[in-house]
Amino acid sequence: MVDKLKGARFRLINEKLYISESAKSGDIFAENYSSFEVYHDGYRKQVNKWPINPVDVIFKDLSHRVQNEKLNIADFGCGDAILAQKLVTATVHSFDIVAANDRVTACDMRNTNLLTNSVDVAVFCLSLMSSCVSDCIIEANRVLKNGGIMKIADVESRFECVDQFINDMTSFGFKLISKDYSCNIFLFLDFRKFSSISVSKKLPNVSLKPCMYKKR
Repeated sequence: MVDKLKGARFRLINEKLYISESAKSGDIFAENYSSFEVYHDGYRKQVNKWPINPVDVIFKDLSHRVQNEKLNIADFGCGDAILAQKLVTATVHSFDIVAANDRVTACDMRNTNLLTNSVDVAVFCLSLMSSCVSDCIIEANRVLKNGGIMKIADVESRFECVDQFINDMTSFGFKLISKDYSCNIFLFLDFRKFSSISVSKKLPNVSLKPCMYKKR
C-alpha cells in the first residue's frame, strides 16, 4: 500500500513538472522537500522497468569522444548527475531545478551561469519537461560554441510531429546531424549549432506533449 501511494504521488508530481513553467517547477519541491525525494525515488524505479536507460546511450556516445578531446558539457536536467559521475575526463556542468547531490547546480535551466559560446555539448535527457521548451533551447544555443552538439533524448510519443520539431530547430540555429528511432520508446536526436540567435528574433513556440498517466 505504501508503494502504491508513493507511486501515485510520483505520477502526480511528474505530471505537474511537464505542464509547469520552468521557473515555477522548483516551487513544487520548495514547498515540500519530501516531494523531491519521492520524485527521484519513483524515477529510479521507472528506469529499472525500461528496456534501456537513455542516459546510458548518451554516455556511451560521449565516452568515445572524450578519449580524443577534452569536452566541456552542459547537462540540462541532470537528475543524479550520472554523466558527471561517469565522464571523469570531461568537464560536466550538471543543472537541475533541485540539487540531488553536490555535483548538481540548482537553477532555472533557461538561465544558467555558463559563459556564452563556452560549451562543446548540451544534453537534454528526458528533461524538456516544462512548458518553456523554447527557452531551454535558446539557452542551449547561447552556451554552445559554434559547431557544438545538442543531444536530445525523449519519449517518442511526446513529439506531435518529429519532422516539424526538426524544422523548428533550424530557426534556433541548429541543424540535425543524426536521429535514432531504433528503440520503440525513446527518440534520440543530435543537432549541430550552425549560428547564434538573437533573443529579439521571432522564434517558433516549440512544445512537447506531456506524459500523462491513465487515471486509476
